[in-house]
Amino acid sequence: MLGIHSLPLFVASCILLNLTPGQDTMYIIGRSLAQGRKAGVLSVMGIMTGVLVHTLLAAFGLSAVLAASAMAFSVVKYAGAIYLIWIGIGYIRSPARGTDTLEVAPEGDLRPGAVFRQGVLTNVLNPKVSLFFLSFLPQFVDPGVQFVFIPFLLLGMIFFTTGSIWCLVLVYGATWLSGRLRRRASLGGILKKATGALFVGLGIKLAISRVH
Repeated sequence: MLGIHSLPLFVASCILLNLTPGQDTMYIIGRSLAQGRKAGVLSVMGIMTGVLVHTLLAAFGLSAVLAASAMAFSVVKYAGAIYLIWIGIGYIRSPARGTDTLEVAPEGDLRPGAVFRQGVLTNVLNPKVSLFFLSFLPQFVDPGVQFVFIPFLLLGMIFFTTGSIWCLVLVYGATWLSGRLRRRASLGGILKKATGALFVGLGIKLAISRVH
């Protein structure tokens, strides 16, 4: 469909990744608790703007590489496979407790523009996010499609949509959710290990797949 394959797997991966506590999750919860719902929503808008930036970079940057040669596509795929397996092992080996503690942002009467910009920078300046998009999206794109940037953009928008929904849930349920995460720290560990196993499997699948 439009140069995309294994779409259900991609959607499931996006949802699982969104549910896994991480830097963006803790930033949104902390900002919401410290400065209220408006600050939380602005933070979500900033972080999701960063996701769009990463999507465009992956779409227009990798589309040129994929259009150039099958060998270049293979190099990107193998590099992506190694990276996915590496971060998957990192998730699996991470301790169940104490690695993603909730840090409440300091209180202050920040302007909406400042809160938004901080959200953008939190996401855009995270090199792990860039590497994730460059390694994750290509394995769901058919290299034989004529306009390869279109499936990249569509996949990015799916990730944007699932991420936005979950982040808004975090904002509107910040107090309740933060209490659950404190009392049940093992929940974050279980999600991390499940995500790690998924990424390792995706990396192996990517490494053994053939370029058509």
